[in-house]
Amino acid sequence: MEQKGAITEANSKAFNIHCLSIIGQIEGHMILPPQDKATKYEYILPQLVALEQDDSVEGLLVILNTAGGDVEAGLAIAEMIAGMSKPTVSLVLGGGHSIGVPLAVSADYSFIAKSAAMTLHPLRMNGMVIGVMQTFDYFNKIQDRIVGFISDHSNISKEDFNRLMLKTGEIANDVGSIVFGEAAVECGLIDSVGSLRDALGKLKELIAARKVQKEG
Repeated sequence: MEQKGAITEANSKAFNIHCLSIIGQIEGHMILPPQDKATKYEYILPQLVALEQDDSVEGLLVILNTAGGDVEAGLAIAEMIAGMSKPTVSLVLGGGHSIGVPLAVSADYSFIAKSAAMTLHPLRMNGMVIGVMQTFDYFNKIQDRIVGFISDHSNISKEDFNRLMLKTGEIANDVGSIVFGEAAVECGLIDSVGSLRDALGKLKELIAARKVQKEG
């Protein structure tokens, strides 16, 4: 079986794995400039629904190399991945920055390449902002949603994540932290350092375990 966007092993123990790539910036309610490489969330969400309903697809591999983007769109994709019944594995290559962090941890198991980086920083917003207390309260509520999702789907506590997110002196023009492969694992954000081979191997392991569970 050949299918665009899917990987199938050509042997008796074949696994039908769909590969979803989230590349560039995550485009949300506002259209990004044409020169920006973007992942459009209105395309991703229906694709995830279709994958969940497709009995021929046994697992999902999410490849991430993103600078972040629209917060609401990123959280929506992350919630969809986290809510799938099929085994899911994520792999951060290059970068999984900003709202890419909840996307990375939304899978059942997460990997990061040794050379990849993740930027953790507080919520930011471009454009005109009304400088009243209600605006800051709204920002705090969104920030709490992001931090809560990350702590619920990884091994890092809210306190540790907030400490990294509010760290000063590391990013020249902002507060926050940049963590690379091994450091992301050490702090509990990502499960393992690994490559494509490792991510596929883990996903096949989860698929096989699910089959045994269903048959039992």
